[in-house]
Amino acid sequence: MVGETGKSFGLGCDPVVGSLTSSKKREYRVTNRLQEGKRPLYAVVFNFIDSRYFNVFATVGGNRVTVYQCLEGGVIAVLQSYVDEDKDESFYTVSWACNVDGTPFVVAGGINGVIRVIDAGNEKIHKQSFVGHGDSVNEIRTQTLRPSLVISASKDESVRLWNVQTGICILIFAGAGGHRNEVLSVDFHPSDIYRIASCGMDNTVKIWSMKEFWTYVEKSFTWTDLPSKFPTKYVQFPVYNASVHSNYVDCNRWLGDFILSKSVDNEIVLWEPKVKEQTPGEGVVDILQKYPVPECDIWFIKFSCDFHFNVAAVGNREGKIFIWELQSSPPVLIARLSHPQSKSPIRQTATSFDGSTILSCCEDGTIWRWDDVTNSPT
Repeated sequence: MVGETGKSFGLGCDPVVGSLTSSKKREYRVTNRLQEGKRPLYAVVFNFIDSRYFNVFATVGGNRVTVYQCLEGGVIAVLQSYVDEDKDESFYTVSWACNVDGTPFVVAGGINGVIRVIDAGNEKIHKQSFVGHGDSVNEIRTQTLRPSLVISASKDESVRLWNVQTGICILIFAGAGGHRNEVLSVDFHPSDIYRIASCGMDNTVKIWSMKEFWTYVEKSFTWTDLPSKFPTKYVQFPVYNASVHSNYVDCNRWLGDFILSKSVDNEIVLWEPKVKEQTPGEGVVDILQKYPVPECDIWFIKFSCDFHFNVAAVGNREGKIFIWELQSSPPVLIARLSHPQSKSPIRQTATSFDGSTILSCCEDGTIWRWDDVTNSPT
């Protein structure tokens, strides 16, 4: 049954909505607060690419990329800082990647539309910067199965796939079936290496397949000519297109074959995309669960999950954090975190590998660290 808004529901089942009464299954306490600068911090992300660096994270704000390490007892140590030569740059997103030999990279993009790949070993720009987007970069994500591949979502209505090893733009997802407004978020499928999901200001979530273009991906690793001479391919049509939300969609993440997506409607939605084989591009949406997030009605607030997708943490415009258990139905609110001095919008959270540490980066330039103290002696 398809509704007039393009929403469609499976088998007449209403989605299960989580209760905002906290189960208090876990108790988190603020263990650190850092004032990084005056400019807003838009992104914070742990390194899940390399097990040696699971406690290392990066933040971006203004023209600065900073790498930190979470140590015992709430300590946050600064490891390195990269300041872009352009004072007017404002980075909105950061991701971890690595080249084929395992060298860790920090990949950042923002208002200028330029993607910087920083070698975390020597704090220098790796290769040249990636130029191609016609407007600001809103999100960068890394393919965990092939961490030399990153994907970027842009205000220019396109998504681009890059090889950080060679500096090549391999694929551009845009055109006839593409997004019709800013692309705000993008994510690689965790096990199907060919699939990505993107969402944006056109209120849609699209699923794209790289399967028929995979030879170009392989070719990007052995290309010896100039990156600009690579035969970049346009992917014009998604395999699936859905209007799950009636407003901007600013964050989407795969949860197995399901999708978690967040709009400015004060909730995260878990749903199952069902592709219609007869009519590629169109699909049915089966909305399974809803995770309420009060006072989360401004755009560009991104949630995060731990490595095993047990929990999702999301901030709101009042500086509060909601931690939802993902593997339960109905949804269980594990904890609601608030602090009298945390009043600024939280642009992104980062959840550690095992979910025991939650970081938030805020509009007022602060980083907050919360640690799980459920089983520790008080």
